Amino acid sequence: MLKVYRFICVICTVIGISWPAMAQRPSTLDMTCPEARAVVSRSRGIVLGTGGSTYDRFVRDRGACEVTEITIPAYAPTRDMADCFIGYRCREPGRGDRFDGF
Repeated sequence: MLKVYRFICVICTVIGISWPAMAQRPSTLDMTCPEARAVVSRSRGIVLGTGGSTYDRFVRDRGACEVTEITIPAYAPTRDMADCFIGYRCREPGRGDRFDGF
């Protein structure tokens, strides 16, 4: 029983120490437009903060999306621009999209 208690204490300590680091993500507001574009390009797909508690997943190309998804241009605020093209977002095609009717 003592071993189980120690194991639980160790797990709780590890989670407690690492939790703040897991909650933080890079923010586009801390980068210039070219820096944000480079981060997405290097990462293929990455979740970035876009201000306050908002965030989104940005991808380099359709290869980072699900098979049924398409890419749409993604813009985000950066340190030097209010609306910077940094890559794409994945989404399911809807009525009127390029794969409609296929």
